Amino acid sequence: MESDSTLIGIVDDDPLFRETLAGNLGDAGYHVRAWESGEDFLAAMAEGRRPDLLLLDWKMPGLNGIEVLRRMRAAQLALPVIFLTVLSDQIFEEAALLGGAVDFVEKSRSFTILERRIQLTLGRNSAEPETAPTRIGALNLDAASRRAQWRGLAVDLTVNEFAMVQALAAKTGRDVSYRELYDAGRGKGFHGGAGEDGYRTNVRAAIKRIREKFKAVDADFEQIGNYPGFGYVWQANRDG
Repeated sequence: MESDSTLIGIVDDDPLFRETLAGNLGDAGYHVRAWESGEDFLAAMAEGRRPDLLLLDWKMPGLNGIEVLRRMRAAQLALPVIFLTVLSDQIFEEAALLGGAVDFVEKSRSFTILERRIQLTLGRNSAEPETAPTRIGALNLDAASRRAQWRGLAVDLTVNEFAMVQALAAKTGRDVSYRELYDAGRGKGFHGGAGEDGYRTNVRAAIKRIREKFKAVDADFEQIGNYPGFGYVWQANRDG
């Protein structure tokens, strides 16, 4: 159970979904505040306490979720956002993550999966012991806070991206499969997209984002290598 001080916000126009989710979060030990529209949420942020994390619906009348996120970022409202949506296509997940969300979870998933994503986003995981930051060459990974640094500079990874980098770095010099990387980011048994190997598209897109984020702090970053048809490798023979 989380600290009594943790406040989770919900923005969703479906009253039954809001009530059910708020009840589940309350039972899990969170405080909850809910709004039925993006407009109401943004207005409320001008006064009163801000949530520690926001669960945001994508499809809503008026302002949709991605527009709410854009306005939050424009107003420098930096609380973490997890999108909850019935939209499972890769394009929506990409838009959410590129817009600044930290995660994207389909509404059909169980509350157990959502709670796990919340714990990871907040940097809390009661199921695992606290571990010291891991340093591998120029890479520094803090599992407790899900923060990464490369050559001493922060790399702004999402929860999923951090988990994939962690899985690669843990097997430095060895190939890591698409499936293993997908499971590291999403959890075993999580639906991987269209088709039997749909998860590969998700992993390729995530690795592309990860590379771009590392290159943003180091233009010479080439640590992540391809193993065509199998997966990726964190290369031991590179600087770092």
